[in-house]
Amino acid sequence: MVSSLGELERAVMEVLWDRATPAAVRDVAAALAAREPAYTTVMTVLDRLTKKGFVRRQRDGRAWRYEPANSREGYVAQLMLDALALTGDRDAALTRFARSVSVPEAEVLSQALAQARRDERE
Repeated sequence: MVSSLGELERAVMEVLWDRATPAAVRDVAAALAAREPAYTTVMTVLDRLTKKGFVRRQRDGRAWRYEPANSREGYVAQLMLDALALTGDRDAALTRFARSVSVPEAEVLSQALAQARRDERE
């Protein structure tokens, strides 16, 4: 089960997900400048996200560089699986979900399921 993200944690993760390369604390703080978080607050949030397993960090001289441990899509998929685990009737929840998506979304699900079945046979 994935732990939920607080508002500032989510904003920090959005910055990291949108970047192509690992970021230093100052990079994340600069990207969040409109929110005016203190540098030390951003540093604390990144440390907390590292301990929760959302972020990996690597040394870069005297500083740390941070990158997401999982993609945005992977995080959302895990949230969906966690929500599904809360129901007493997974089949009913899945059926209701499938009936609530748009036709294009249903097609994406259908293709993904077909690919999963092909992968399973290999």
